[in-house]
Amino acid sequence: MASVLNQDPAFENIPSIKAKTLRINLNPAIYGTFAEIGAGQETARHFFRSGGASGTIAKAMSAYDKNFSDAIYGTEKDGRYVTQSRLNKMLHHEMQLMEERISRKDHPDRLFFTYANTVATIDFSKRYKGHGWVGIMFQLDPNQKEYDEIILHLRFKQNEARLQQETLGIVGVNLIYGAFYKYNKPRKLLKYLYDHIDKDTVEIDMVNFSGPNFKNVDNRLMSLQLIRYDMTDAVMFGPDGNNLLPAAVLYKKNILALRGSFRPVTKVNMDMFQKSYDIFIREQTVEEENTVVMFEITLANLKASGEIDEQDFMDRAELLCSLGHTVLISKFQEYYRLVEYLGNYTKARIGLTMGVNNLVEIFDEKYYRHLSGGILEAFGKLFFKDLKVYLYPMKNAETGQIMTSNNIKVHPRMKELYKFFKYNGKVMDIIDYDPEIMHIFSRDVLKKIMNGEEGWEEMLPEGIADIIKKKKLFTRQEVPEKQNV
Repeated sequence: MASVLNQDPAFENIPSIKAKTLRINLNPAIYGTFAEIGAGQETARHFFRSGGASGTIAKAMSAYDKNFSDAIYGTEKDGRYVTQSRLNKMLHHEMQLMEERISRKDHPDRLFFTYANTVATIDFSKRYKGHGWVGIMFQLDPNQKEYDEIILHLRFKQNEARLQQETLGIVGVNLIYGAFYKYNKPRKLLKYLYDHIDKDTVEIDMVNFSGPNFKNVDNRLMSLQLIRYDMTDAVMFGPDGNNLLPAAVLYKKNILALRGSFRPVTKVNMDMFQKSYDIFIREQTVEEENTVVMFEITLANLKASGEIDEQDFMDRAELLCSLGHTVLISKFQEYYRLVEYLGNYTKARIGLTMGVNNLVEIFDEKYYRHLSGGILEAFGKLFFKDLKVYLYPMKNAETGQIMTSNNIKVHPRMKELYKFFKYNGKVMDIIDYDPEIMHIFSRDVLKKIMNGEEGWEEMLPEGIADIIKKKKLFTRQEVPEKQNV
């Protein structure tokens, strides 16, 4: 690591924005460019104001006009400007210019960086709140061949463009400062992004770290921190372990969501997924090529023991990613909140795959006491969406009866509401299920793994048992699990 950064314990107390910019400006090694599109040059402004910027800022620009922006960075296939693709082009283009124009021979100790953002602030009608992509490409050692990168996505919550611009400027300063002085503490770096900012003003719903100094950083775990620190309500990551922007993945898509603990993922989980997917894509309003499938875990499930067990989370993520699935982690314990969230991004068909016990829980009034309209308010939100539940049956352990939507028991007060829900086509039974695996429950498999028992391997999808054994997953003491409603 670069000793010129000279990490100082005195700076552990939260420094002011001016102190942060001044510390960077007075560091003779740090040198780079600012490229900001769409919301003015709010970040660069802080560095100019604090003084000493001539030794830090090689260039500050705002290719505000779209034609100029296209001439510099090229056009986007979708014609949009506030995208991750645009941000990546900005970062790489500006860094290339740095390397071409600044002689390493004359400046052997310089630490190059490029900060960029592409942002759309709130519109005049105030229908669209505004959002943006922010990133930094930088080096911590002048001999470092591969650059480190930190990429963020922001959603603004303020109702005035000027306030959003000011917030963006502060986030930018916090990011640049964190990149150089908190790079070895990525979790704290995330928290420090909100220095001098109220969390109610901006949401950070995606982050990715990459580069040699972040080779040991698992972006899925960083994604989890965004929820832990109340930066966002839901995060998503793909099979490769990198974080995804939910809005980009879900936009105008047909969505099929399977909720579970996946602790571990079992043959039943995969049968539920495959059978419901086969039904879903045959729906008249669903196009297979425009369909997204995701496995969803609630934060309540991850907090089953009272606190989030990060290793337990990583064990589940490891298995789901190995099966090639996209994973959503959310705060939405109630299903209606999940549907409401998905409905922000699509008006197309939303499918929920669940077991009988989960459907019964949905009709339990205790989960809706915080709503002024109670359970009726929640179901009003469910009915408003193009929603369908794909119900996987359950075998009654005592009677051996197969429980479906036709014979499940809900509270007497809920019978009429349930009938209305079912007979309005909101529930479809999965009838071609595999009866040979209905005895499999994740909690039973987990106990066998933890107790070193035999016979659990055949309860899991092909290859999963091998991964569990090889990486010694789920080896800690079992904790009780909460219901997902």
